Amino acid sequence: MTVSCSALAFLMLPVALLGCRDGTPDSRRTGDGLSIPPGGSAAPPVVLFLGTSLTAGYGLTRDQAYPALLARRIAAEGLPHRVVNAGMSGETSTGARARAAWLMRQPFDVIVIETGANDMLRGADPDATRANIQALVDRIRAARPEARIVLLGLRAPLTLGALYARRFTALYEELADRNELPLVPSLLEGVGGVAALNLPDGVHPNAAGQRRIADNVWEVLREELTD
Repeated sequence: MTVSCSALAFLMLPVALLGCRDGTPDSRRTGDGLSIPPGGSAAPPVVLFLGTSLTAGYGLTRDQAYPALLARRIAAEGLPHRVVNAGMSGETSTGARARAAWLMRQPFDVIVIETGANDMLRGADPDATRANIQALVDRIRAARPEARIVLLGLRAPLTLGALYARRFTALYEELADRNELPLVPSLLEGVGGVAALNLPDGVHPNAAGQRRIADNVWEVLREELTD
């Protein structure tokens, strides 16, 4: 997932990240385990996190995942936003794209997109991952032109092949530039490959790793919420 992350861990542990099939989730499969209640005229603005097990907080309690940590930071800043964690373990960018219809039925003012980790595990063509994310962005902008979109990037390890790593890592910056999106260049910066910040599987961040991820995301997200 990052340049420093062990390729062996990626290749030996696909089931951990790939535990769910692609497709539109029901409420039991979102990171919160709950469907999102309908908004109203007095409802607070919603920040929706769309992602994989990295967002869902695989192996942790819900309040240890980085969206929950960011919710506390948002509250501490006196901001009115409500956070919804729609992370789903095992999802690829194809699955995220397939969730577009479901997403359009949910209230959100800001959407944070984290997808591609499982594509990388499967050796998916970076062009296909890019196309899926672009289609998702297009769908959001067509249906919710007022919504803000934040993109979370990933860095592929060089051990997956230098050319593949360059192509995969670059797709996030390319998408951010093309669509003028705020970008977190490396979601797992300082976490990937650091044993003390990951679960024993070496792939999923532990509670301390999730705190570091929250730091990485907050640097960019805060500007979108206060601008």
